[in-house]
Amino acid sequence: MHKIADVKVAENIMKANKKLADDNQKIFNDNNIFCVDFVGAIGSGKTSLIEQFVDAVDENVGVLAGDVISKFDAERIEKHNVPVEGLNTGKECHLDAHLVEHGLSHLPLDDLDYVIIENVGNLICPVDFDLGSHMRVVVVSVTEGDDTVEKHPFIFQTSDLVIINKIDLADAVGANVDKMVSDAHRLNPDVQIITMSLKEGKGLDEFIDAVEKAKAASE
Repeated sequence: MHKIADVKVAENIMKANKKLADDNQKIFNDNNIFCVDFVGAIGSGKTSLIEQFVDAVDENVGVLAGDVISKFDAERIEKHNVPVEGLNTGKECHLDAHLVEHGLSHLPLDDLDYVIIENVGNLICPVDFDLGSHMRVVVVSVTEGDDTVEKHPFIFQTSDLVIINKIDLADAVGANVDKMVSDAHRLNPDVQIITMSLKEGKGLDEFIDAVEKAKAASE
């Protein structure tokens, strides 16, 4: 009986989250906003990629920065002169649709073309929590090890774009980039994969192009 109760509680939580996620996406659609959800482990390079994205695109971007204590990444992104709202998750290792809904109320939605959501640094917890975004991007760094993709199948199976980041460090850490690409394609055969080195300026233009194409396709 105890296990059955646990399952029912989990089902109710996921149903409630899905409803709120659908409400969030309606908010985005009603305001002609394209929303991208970034997931990835701590140190994968999510924040740096978001910073470079907001600097590179001509359109208006707002950011929801989620973390156990969100002010550090939020303050970094805020220096790029874009509206940012930090979402503190406390003991939770992921964002949920309710937190995103709350954060949206603090962004100037009428003035935005994009909302970027930076999820908590974790490759497991965010998997099941739809936030209402149009696109999920998973960022993984070669410094995490070239077995990281195959060890975390579900996040790669549920993502629309895979970034394999910091490839300039692959030789230094003994990581096989080709293996990571192959593992991601095995888990998600149709997913687009971009190998990236922000330090060397590789992959950013391809990433921006992929997001802009996805935005155009959603309109």
